[in-house]
Amino acid sequence: MEKDNALTNEKQKKKETETTHRPSRHKKNAEAGRVPVDVKGDEETLEQRLERAEKEARENYDRFLRVSAEFDNYKKRMAKEKEDYRKFANESLLKALLPVVDNLERAIEAAGKEERAEHPIVQGIELTLSEILKVFEKFAVKPIKALNEPFDPVYHQAVMQEVSDQHPGNTVIKELQKGYLLHDRLLRPAMVVVSKPSESSKTQHQEEAVEDSHGTDVQ
Repeated sequence: MEKDNALTNEKQKKKETETTHRPSRHKKNAEAGRVPVDVKGDEETLEQRLERAEKEARENYDRFLRVSAEFDNYKKRMAKEKEDYRKFANESLLKALLPVVDNLERAIEAAGKEERAEHPIVQGIELTLSEILKVFEKFAVKPIKALNEPFDPVYHQAVMQEVSDQHPGNTVIKELQKGYLLHDRLLRPAMVVVSKPSESSKTQHQEEAVEDSHGTDVQ
C-alpha cells in the first residue's frame, strides 16, 4: 500500500514538473522565429496593393492609347508629306518654265494666220509649245480661268482697273498673263485688268436702288 502511494506521488511530481517546464505556444513561435500572423492587417495590405496595381494598369492603358494616337497621327502626317513631296517635287522647275510658255504664246500670237500655216519657224514654235503643254498636263499643271470671271484675289492679281458698262463691277475683262495651278496649289496668279462702273452707271444703279426701296415701302 505504501509502495503504491509512493509511485502515485512520484507520477504527480513528474507531471507537475513537465507542466511547469513546458514552453507556451507563443514562446515556441518566438523561438522558431515566427511572428503571429495578423490576418486583418494582411487583408488591408492586399487591398492596397490591388488598388495600386489597378491604378497603374489604368495609367499604362491611357499612356498606350495616347502613344497609339500620336503614332497614327505621325503616320498620317508622314503619308501626307510624302504625297505632297511627290506632287510638288517639280514645282520650281515647272514654275521656271512658265515664262518660256508665255514667250512662245506671244510669238505665235504675233504671227498672222498665214504665217502660222506657211512659216516653218512658227510651226516649230507651235510644236515646241505643244510638247511643253503636254508636260504640264502630265504633272497636273492647269491654267486658271480668269477672263469674264469675278475677281478673286486668291487666283487673280489685278494690275489696273478699267471703266466698263458692259460688265459688272470687279469682273476680269482682260488677261495680261495666264495664271496656273499645280494640282490644287497656286503656281502663279493670273495678271488681270478688272472692270469698274462709270459714274453714269453708278448714278443709274443708285436711282434704281432708290426706286426699288420706294416700291417696297408702298407694298
